[in-house]
Amino acid sequence: MNVNSEKYDENAGKNLLITHAPHIWKGFSVSKIMFIVVAALLFPAAASVYFFGYYSMILIAVSVAAALLTEFIIKKLRKKSYYMDGSVIVTGLLFALTLPPRLPVWMAVIGSAFSIAIAREAFGGLGYNIFNPALAGRAFLSICFSKEMTTWVLPTYFNTDAVTGASPLSESFTYQVDRIEMYKNLLFGNTAGSLGETSALIIMIPGIILLALKIIDWRIPLFCLGTVAAGSFLLGEDVIYQLLAGGLMLGAFFMATDYVTSPVTGNGRIIFAVGTGILIVLFRNFGPMPEGVAFSILIMNGFAPLIDKYVKLRPFGYKGKKKNA
Repeated sequence: MNVNSEKYDENAGKNLLITHAPHIWKGFSVSKIMFIVVAALLFPAAASVYFFGYYSMILIAVSVAAALLTEFIIKKLRKKSYYMDGSVIVTGLLFALTLPPRLPVWMAVIGSAFSIAIAREAFGGLGYNIFNPALAGRAFLSICFSKEMTTWVLPTYFNTDAVTGASPLSESFTYQVDRIEMYKNLLFGNTAGSLGETSALIIMIPGIILLALKIIDWRIPLFCLGTVAAGSFLLGEDVIYQLLAGGLMLGAFFMATDYVTSPVTGNGRIIFAVGTGILIVLFRNFGPMPEGVAFSILIMNGFAPLIDKYVKLRPFGYKGKKKNA
């Protein structure tokens, strides 16, 4: 390889940075990617304020602030440098969007702090965590405060009086409209649920934008949603209803696609997505919980290293052994 050595020797030792592979950069730094995801998450975040009132804004702000403060404190305690790359904001936002609309603020603070302190920093920080931090925080709250984490309200459209209602996947959920109208309610957000999961359309729009920008891999949402659709069909469930209801869209586009906790290979991501979809179908139809998206993704997070071990990339330039004639 012909290189102008004099040009490089001129700055030798000044700005030299040696890192591990991969070394191909496509114009998106970690920080830039994270802030693009933050911008995408503003769609469901803004919708949650519209559907459930200003209290949603408080929960979101508190969750993000708690995440930022927790990371700052832990970095200082560990005597590590603190750098704002946007990943903590993503975690705080995602965590907030999985919360019930009237969850007490102090519970949101505890869950957000757990997401960063235990699910991320305890493993070594960004890039070393095994489980999705936002979902780990939600799972922690679901275990500690099961009643509060399953208390839902109907959309209030800026009204302060919230009306209690069952989420679409709860056993007590009933609807008085025809099936098409129910699909429209799930699509546009006229139903009870967590802050960021009620409107499938408002989740899909930024999700498709991230796919177009190649920020997330199309394989995970496609095969996750496809597996849920196939499994629901085989079990005689309403496929469209199962796809639009609950946290499936938020999980498929924004949670399961997490770079750190999903496999690195294309085939590995397909296996990961199919496994997540199967678990979601099993949880919804045979499990004690009506939803199961969070726990399904967390379980598959645990299998991601194993998938990476057995589904390996073909080495560059590898042609295989020649067969004897």
